[in-house]
Amino acid sequence: MTEFQTQDILDCDFHMVTQHDVLKWAKTILARPSCHYITTVNVAILMMMRSDHQLRDFIKQSALTVADGQPIIWLSKLLGRPLPERIAGVDLCQRLANSAAQDGKSIYLLGATDTALAKAEQKLLLDNPSLVIAGRSNGYFEASEAETRADLIKESEADILFVAMGVPRQEYFIAENLSRCGVKLCIALGGSFDVISGMTKRAPKWMQNCGLEWLFRLGQEPQRLAKRYAITNAQFLTLSVKALFKK
Repeated sequence: MTEFQTQDILDCDFHMVTQHDVLKWAKTILARPSCHYITTVNVAILMMMRSDHQLRDFIKQSALTVADGQPIIWLSKLLGRPLPERIAGVDLCQRLANSAAQDGKSIYLLGATDTALAKAEQKLLLDNPSLVIAGRSNGYFEASEAETRADLIKESEADILFVAMGVPRQEYFIAENLSRCGVKLCIALGGSFDVISGMTKRAPKWMQNCGLEWLFRLGQEPQRLAKRYAITNAQFLTLSVKALFKK
């Protein structure tokens, strides 16, 4: 589907791309009538894929799969299959919004709360005054309302759809409704709207570079994340050691 090579890291095929590559590729896609989606995979998602076949198949079929986790980049290098760089979903969202503003393309925001959405929209417009935000909808709706949300997106005639409803709900929505949305490019972004809005603080750059962003998030939401991180981090470490010994 793309001209980029892939590397298998713990049974997930990551595309060997930089953020610049993704933005350049997106411009090409937006000039075509076809529809594609990008997936950003971090350690938690990589581990979740092993037990969630629907999520695994969704990521496998994406036009681009990028590594949103420094530990994945480190492991790729240790395995002799180095990925160029980490591409964080929140960074990609902001860069794609900037590119859309420059090229006269419109975006649609789906996910988070109404408050977070409004603040995220305000921030994106502050950074990109010419950006066209065709519409926005919160992510709190029943499964029976999914098609209605998709119809609203299609009516907006947006070019790019940003979906931030958490994993795997956002992936399920895209898999089941993307063709109905009428957009040319879609990307699942987890909690990016909360970060862009300023409602959730992002880890300092040094923690991101050291692969400790998860620890910063754990400090913000210990009750929600402690068990998940304990399981996924331990599983990732175990699988990484096995992969290195196999190598």
